[in-house]
This record gives sequence, C-alpha cells and structure tokens, in this order.
Amino acid sequence: MRKPAAAKKPKATSLRASTLPSSAREARKFRAPSSNELPRVAGIPSFLRLPVHDDPDHVPEVDVLLCGVPFDGGTSFRPGARFGPRAVREASALARSFSAALGVDVYDELRAADGGDIAFFAQDLGSALSAVTARAESITRSGAICGLIGGDQTLTLAALRGIQRAKKKAFGMLHIDAQSNSLGAAKDAHLDHSSVLRHALEEGLIRPDSTLQIGVRGPYSAADDLAFALAHGFEVVTMDEVRWDLHSVVSQVRKLVQKGALYVSVDVSALDPAHAPGTAFPLPGGMNTWELQQILRALVGAEIIGFDVVEIAPSYDPAGITALAGVSILHELLAALADTRRSGRPAPSSHHTPSRRGRRLSP
Repeated sequence: MRKPAAAKKPKATSLRASTLPSSAREARKFRAPSSNELPRVAGIPSFLRLPVHDDPDHVPEVDVLLCGVPFDGGTSFRPGARFGPRAVREASALARSFSAALGVDVYDELRAADGGDIAFFAQDLGSALSAVTARAESITRSGAICGLIGGDQTLTLAALRGIQRAKKKAFGMLHIDAQSNSLGAAKDAHLDHSSVLRHALEEGLIRPDSTLQIGVRGPYSAADDLAFALAHGFEVVTMDEVRWDLHSVVSQVRKLVQKGALYVSVDVSALDPAHAPGTAFPLPGGMNTWELQQILRALVGAEIIGFDVVEIAPSYDPAGITALAGVSILHELLAALADTRRSGRPAPSSHHTPSRRGRRLSP
C-alpha cells in the first residue's frame, strides 16, 4: 500500500482550528466507505474499515487515530494478544458508522483513520513500551486522540506515559477490567499486565481521586489483592454491583466524566468468557456485551484524551466473537466522542477548554 504524501509535522503546541472537510473528496479520506462503494468482503482490512494512514513519522489531520499494538510480552498467563489488532481489523468488516443508541453518525462528526501498527521488537518489553510511549506522545501533541488496540494491558502504561508527557499533567482514568491490575509491593520494579495501574499511580500519571475501576471480580489470589487500589483512593466497582444495579454504575461514570480529562482502558476480560473467550485471563461471572455498551455510552460529554482496547487473544476464540466485541467497544467509544462533538457541550470541568465547537476534542 502506498503511504500518504509526507506533510510538515505540526508543532507540539499547535491545535488545528477546524476539522471540517473542505470538499466531499476530502471528507472521504477520513471515514469508512459505504458498503455500496466498497463491499464488506473487499479491500484491505482496517480498524472500523477506516482509511489507512500508517506513516510512523506523521500524524494525519484527524480527530482520532487508531493504532495497533501487536505485543503480549507483559502477559502472565496465556499469550496470543499480539494477534489482537489483526483480528479486530478482520472483524471490522461488519462495522457500521451510525449509532442507533445515540442517534449520531460517527464520521459526520469525527475524522478518523487507521494509523497502522506500532513497530518494535516483539519480545522486548522495554523497547515495546518506549515505542508506544513515543507514538502516543506524538499523536497527542498533534491534537488528535490516540486510540490503541492490543495487545496486553502493559501498553496502557506506555500510552499513559506518552499522553502525560504531551499534556504535562496527570488525569483521570476509567478502567474496565476483571482485575484491578494494581498488584505488587509499593515501588516494586517488576512490571506485567497485573501491575500496570500501580505503576501508573506511582509514576504520577493518573489522579487516584479520579480513577474508577469497573467489573472487578474474584476469585482473588489473596485477600489483599485490592488493598493498593483501595488504600490509594481508587473507586472500585465490583462485578456484583454491575449486575445488581447497572443504573447506579452508569451514574458513577457520569460523575467521573465531570471531574475532567479522562483516559479510558477496556480489557475484554471484563466480559464473561461466554461473550469474550479469546482473552489472556478469562474469569467466569463477567458482564455481557450490552452492559458494557451502556457503561461506555455514559461517556458522552467526557473529555477523553486517549483510550485502548486490550487483551484480545483470538487463538482461543475460533468463532471470533471476542474480536467482534472489540469492534463494538471501538464503535461505542467513537460514538460517545462524536455525540460530545455534536452537542458542543462538554461536561462542566475546570480542566477543559471553554469552547470546542469546530475544534478538536483533545485540548
């Protein structure tokens, strides 16, 4: 595939004043084609059937850039998440642009593209995290929102590092997962997908008073598995709470939205293995896909500065339903961003720009 022509790299402080396309041809550069234009069985697979702009040294004029992270060197159990980005691209043949729940066509409001995969040595954790950090930083500095598809949960730490370097401040986090991923003793240098949130807090990347974890469930390895998260002020919503009172959980997300800038990480293990068997660490008793969709729709109005979908390991799911869930998660996240753009009324916060109409969502 031919790469787009090189363009001048924007300065770190630049913010493109408008993303409105200058012509119909320009608009088609950053939206999924209609199935009447390109049959779903045709074309090169890409995230959500979006155009591919995979020059690693350039960020196109988009609101959201989706990049694959084919890495699973941080998993502690079943490998295979390195094939997650490829599986999500294949499953994206069924992606559509109009959100029936929110009543918005995603690509009428957002310009988006598939930014290709981030390149690194497959088994080198340090190299992989450095590459993801650099790419997340460059995307954020351009004014676009960085969306990553993994890959195991360690990529989340790298993305948080890159975004924090670009924004020079800590931010809130919505973490949807079966596990808290805050294991390990304080200041323990060991890193895998089970300790990502602990490292993020110790590095000053996230604000503990604005960190919400949803879907956490046992059985646990020990009685103190959640001790670090609870002691440092994380709000932890267990899976039992989701099942017993989903409306309350949605309200908690809405309250989090009002606290300011937010990074969203979705580990597909939050879903029950019946709905997402292809994951590194499956735990029975999780949420169904509809419940996850309701939670993500509560993000309308949020100042989302980045997001990821992780732990999709397709080799354990011959039917491909986990990758389909990944496509659905991406669609819901982009639909929430699109509805926020359409409304022009971000949630009240001391951390957001007064007006975003005609501007990028990420400050």
